[in-house]
Amino acid sequence: FSAEQEAQALRKAMKGFGTDEDAIIETLTKLNVSQRQQVLITYKSTIGRDLIDDLKSELSGNFERVIVGLMTPTTMYDVHELRRALKGAGTDEGCLIEILASRTNTEIRHINENYKLQYGSTLEDDIVSDTSSMFRRVLVSLAMGNRDEGTFVDEALAQQDAQCLYEAGEKKWGTDEVQFMSILCTRNRCHLLRVFDVYRVIANKDITDSIKSEMSGDLEDALLAVVKCLRNKPAYFAERLYRSMKGLGTDDSTLIRVMVSRSETDMLYIRREFLAMYGKSLHSFIKGDCSGDYRKVLLRLCGG
Repeated sequence: FSAEQEAQALRKAMKGFGTDEDAIIETLTKLNVSQRQQVLITYKSTIGRDLIDDLKSELSGNFERVIVGLMTPTTMYDVHELRRALKGAGTDEGCLIEILASRTNTEIRHINENYKLQYGSTLEDDIVSDTSSMFRRVLVSLAMGNRDEGTFVDEALAQQDAQCLYEAGEKKWGTDEVQFMSILCTRNRCHLLRVFDVYRVIANKDITDSIKSEMSGDLEDALLAVVKCLRNKPAYFAERLYRSMKGLGTDDSTLIRVMVSRSETDMLYIRREFLAMYGKSLHSFIKGDCSGDYRKVLLRLCGG
């Protein structure tokens, strides 16, 4: 890998009349995120221009959004997406849920630090001013990045938690959402997987079915996302991708965000889950749903 060679290749693709989009896709998708950051710095030092500014002036639409996303460091990409979800026109609840429910404690802490540096306000303050009621409390809890990340399963506590969830929902009239939040947002993954097993025995139904029948709207979506991410994160993202493309129109924001943010993390697993869940490959789904350079770059990120 030579940052200088790649920087020159990108300059060549944008210089003069017309833009060589294929060369840009080729160059950027074969590099990983840290190599792209090196290219960014080298581009400025050897060519004296800002690479992202150049890309923005040459590209447009969803294709531009993917390319600029690829050029953004992982944490900053999440920071920008959260800010857009909170401060854009209307709140993008789906984006808030997806990022906060799926990132690790360390990732959440880095997001919080960078968010504050970048925007001068804390992520928590912006969540509080932009959302309401129990949904707000779940997001704030997740944004603390304070989940137990151990692997210890306390059998007695698992029984107790499952009983607690049952009594907070199915068993009573109305729902004690705080119980759901405090258990689902703080306990470790291994422990919660055990809780879900016990719950199924006590309630005679799956925890996700109980959440669906007891909650609604954004709160339901948030708690379901938490459960799905704990059980199988790649399957959660496969579902996000499927929903972004199925039916009329495409939810490009979600499609781009998942493809860019997971391309170096678990894309292979997401592809496998997608095929298992929907009987079609992610590749064929993107091919049928997008077009042009936008489609080309997404297919490269998808691989296979």
